[in-house]
Amino acid sequence: MGLYAIGDLHLHYQSVLKAPGQLNSRAWKKHEEKLRRNCLKMITDEDTLVLVGDHSWGRRMSECETDLQYICDLPGRKILTRGNHDMFLDAKKTRQLNELYQPRLTFLQDSYETYKEYALVGTKGYTFEGPFYLNRRGQILGWDEEAEKHAIKLVDRELKRLRTSFELAKADGYTKFIMFLHYPPTNILEERSPFTDMAERYGAEQVIYAHCHGESRFYDSIHGEFRGRQYRLVSGDFLRWKPLKLM
Repeated sequence: MGLYAIGDLHLHYQSVLKAPGQLNSRAWKKHEEKLRRNCLKMITDEDTLVLVGDHSWGRRMSECETDLQYICDLPGRKILTRGNHDMFLDAKKTRQLNELYQPRLTFLQDSYETYKEYALVGTKGYTFEGPFYLNRRGQILGWDEEAEKHAIKLVDRELKRLRTSFELAKADGYTKFIMFLHYPPTNILEERSPFTDMAERYGAEQVIYAHCHGESRFYDSIHGEFRGRQYRLVSGDFLRWKPLKLM
């Protein structure tokens, strides 16, 4: 049994695609076919695939059904976390979605799933992304402080949701964790963040994140070992549409 992850599929079978990067980039050309082909080669029905947010451009369920069916048809057990573009996946409606789609899909929110002796915990997360004020050399001079205040509130909300997942797993006796976020754990100004601190507090061995797609964004956050954890970006175009095997 293998554990794999990928994020930022941005499917649009029933919705209008407006994102310039996805419309014009060679990396996104027929990406659905590339991902399906790679999954069929790499993943069996005994494996687990975690999809780390931004599954669909559809804003309502009526615009997402074909996208979700595409995910259902991929091999393996599928676990989905929320992304910032997943308007259909309201956190308060997670139970209804699970009732509708399990066992084909499991939506992870304020809960945990398991892989062998590991608890898989996760939430959307949040990272302050600006606006930043730059000089001619591209150096950051400052940022929008009101936007930062709003970001702090969202970070606090997501930390509470993540803590709930960790505590539920701990209460059931789990001591090994893999942590999934959609947003990166730090922004471009941060060496560490409340999310990296939480990963350390609970002993998460790996922190898996997405959101940073497009070559200019690939290295906005942590890659590799940091303070005893492994940080891994799994945005689809970064992985060239090959899910990353975590263990």
